[in-house]
Amino acid sequence: MSVSVLKSNGLPFQLRGLVARLYSTRKSEVSSSDPQKDTIRRYLYPPNIRNKASPTGTWRPDVARALQRAIPSVQAHETIERAWLLHQRHLRKKRDAELQRKFNCMRQAMQELEEIDSRLFREANKQEDPRARSLAEVEAMKKMSEPEKRAVESRVRGLFPRELRVPTDTPPKNGWPNEWRAFQRPLA
Repeated sequence: MSVSVLKSNGLPFQLRGLVARLYSTRKSEVSSSDPQKDTIRRYLYPPNIRNKASPTGTWRPDVARALQRAIPSVQAHETIERAWLLHQRHLRKKRDAELQRKFNCMRQAMQELEEIDSRLFREANKQEDPRARSLAEVEAMKKMSEPEKRAVESRVRGLFPRELRVPTDTPPKNGWPNEWRAFQRPLA
């Protein structure tokens, strides 16, 4: 039970102080078994809960006063709350409209691709298992070195290649690796 729960139940102040003392730890009560555990215990259970307000703790005596100073009436608080929810709804509708626009553009592009080249349309919409290997890939992997095999096995089809360097504003200090070549996956 926290002190705020006891306060709301209308218990006398002496009982609330007793509960606060139950959660406190004195230096004589702290066990010296593990200093790391003692440090964690001191942070989680401070020596006196009523000592000061904690921004991360559960006991904040100044919250009600601060809210009352900032928002003097319930009506003002409800108005602010409704305005915030209205703002969030507007943002959500904007995001949904943008997603719908993008989806419609994608659908139109796929319809045009189907009209232009049906083979490319089928290839773009083909479901495939990323772990499956064709016979040509298995044969090509037999001739590869271990790092090349790992690179091929770690790459998932359709995703951005991991080995591609991150774009930066400045060139690398050691130059460009001209000898590196990407593995060309044979089409089955």
